[in-house]
Amino acid sequence: MSGNKKVRVAIIGCGGIANGKHIPSLSKLDTVELVAFCDIIEERAAAAAEQIGNEGIKVYTDYKALLQDKSIDVVHICTPNKSHAVITIDALEAGKHVLCEKPMAKTAEEARAMVEAAKRTGKKLTIGYNNRHRPDSVYLKKVCERGDLGEIYFAKAHAIRRRAVPTWGVFLNEDEQGGGPLIDIGTHALDLTLWFMNNYKVKSVVGNVYHKLGSKKDAANAWGPWDPDKFTVEDSAFAFITMENGATIIVESSWALNSLEIGEAKSTLCGTEGGADMREGLRINGENFGNLYTTQPELKTGGVAFYGGKTESDADREARLWIDSILYDTEAVVKPEEALVVTEILEAIYESARTGEMIYFNR
Repeated sequence: MSGNKKVRVAIIGCGGIANGKHIPSLSKLDTVELVAFCDIIEERAAAAAEQIGNEGIKVYTDYKALLQDKSIDVVHICTPNKSHAVITIDALEAGKHVLCEKPMAKTAEEARAMVEAAKRTGKKLTIGYNNRHRPDSVYLKKVCERGDLGEIYFAKAHAIRRRAVPTWGVFLNEDEQGGGPLIDIGTHALDLTLWFMNNYKVKSVVGNVYHKLGSKKDAANAWGPWDPDKFTVEDSAFAFITMENGATIIVESSWALNSLEIGEAKSTLCGTEGGADMREGLRINGENFGNLYTTQPELKTGGVAFYGGKTESDADREARLWIDSILYDTEAVVKPEEALVVTEILEAIYESARTGEMIYFNR
């Protein structure tokens, strides 16, 4: 596309993630024109269109009708996990570039079909792993790429909340979502960890899921008590992953856990030359001249009275770089093949928990 042309973007699914992340970030870009909104509840799509306020914005309740508009360049899919694959594939085949919210799909089979559709149509596909765009993530990725940590052979993917079960939407519905905290927030932590390691070749996965606290009534919770009768997904999930090169990754995810060690979308990395963690800000550790060291980079701008510095949120950076990849035909930050491996691992964890067996890849 020409750098002078505005990218015409449509949003499918006008719930919390669309209104809290996608619409605000896209609205800040002078390279974007938001032209259509779709939701099965017409009032939500209409409210999103009214928020933008531009003349000519179209409102739909049927995404297939939206996809018939040949002037739309890009579609952002912000629907429940169950419909990610079918809408993405339809959009790609309708000639649209697609950003689909995380996780890529409910199943690995669906995710593979999404990758194949992108290759078949020649359209760009990316997944909304916005935590890659945080300042600490960007910095740590550069540290890893430069080789400061050496060979990363042990890592942890952290996604632990003490009591923060989402009680709105369909988060507690297994049929719509495919799982609970593992597929919701564990997916972010796992994506970050694999990306830092630049290692997507999995040998085996073993995991357990638990429904221990979800049955409690009147429980303490950030968004108020959940309904135990509607809590059909796990409240915690943990896994042990072995990569083909022998590296080990531990995944820990929970919406409700009796633990004070909490942290979401964070990684711990241990390599032959150094290590890193995101527990208390980004910390890099290693040894120099026979002595151990720990450094903590200053990632905030500012330092001048009455000036906080120029800031860009992870969601804003995600949107900007995604649109730039379309304008200038460059590679998206999150490649669909990478997101596919995340989904394959998540599915393997659930399968291992269900069968009690270790799941082997590429046998």
